[in-house]
Amino acid sequence: MAVKRALITGASMGLGAAFAAILAGDGWELVTVDRQPHDNDDAHSSAAARFQCELSDPAEVTRLLEGLEQGEGFDLVILNAGANATGRFEAIDPDVIPRLVHLNAFAPMALAAGFANAGKLKAGSHLLFISSLSHFTGYPGASAYAGTKDAIAIYAKSIRKPFAAKGISVSCAFPGPLRTTHAERHAPTGAQAEKRMLPEEAAEKIVAATLAGKKTIIPGLGPKLFSIAGRAFPRITSRVMRHLIYDRLDREVW
Repeated sequence: MAVKRALITGASMGLGAAFAAILAGDGWELVTVDRQPHDNDDAHSSAAARFQCELSDPAEVTRLLEGLEQGEGFDLVILNAGANATGRFEAIDPDVIPRLVHLNAFAPMALAAGFANAGKLKAGSHLLFISSLSHFTGYPGASAYAGTKDAIAIYAKSIRKPFAAKGISVSCAFPGPLRTTHAERHAPTGAQAEKRMLPEEAAEKIVAATLAGKKTIIPGLGPKLFSIAGRAFPRITSRVMRHLIYDRLDREVW
């Protein structure tokens, strides 16, 4: 039986590292893409190839696509890499916004289109985008981040039919708060990390749903309920989010 191949962006930490560990444990051949090289990362010891790329730089994204053109195709592509910027909007450096747009929205869009055009997504393959629960609830205090995650959610929805015609299943995951270093760095004062879902748990649910062909993936009961509330009671949900996040902001982080 042929070994299945997966590509993961942002695989060195957090949710991406959890994806890598799960797939490696299941015998997948991994190709990882990160801005920093992997030094002592056990989760990537079985990776067939590791690419270093600053995905917020469109020129580097183009070079990455060129570098991947020569290799084999993929059975699964997880476009996970992303970054946040939290704080009061007017206090955040305006130069941060283009970086978030390029990393969180442009890069996954360009990679998806590039892989499809180059025939790197095999028939029967799966393409997974990582959006955010903020797509349903809003994210006061991280408006630029939320905007980019909305963009990727709409993009994923828009390409499903044309990609399906090529035999490619497109999924989009909307994880809520996770217990990661990145989340801790951006969390407001007093946030309780122990209440967040472990990235390993989220990754397991997301991978299983993606391989089953599920289009919209919200891992965990709490996030599912919040997503329903955000759609059914948007004003109430906005007030709750403002109380939980925006009113507790005491710094800008990017």
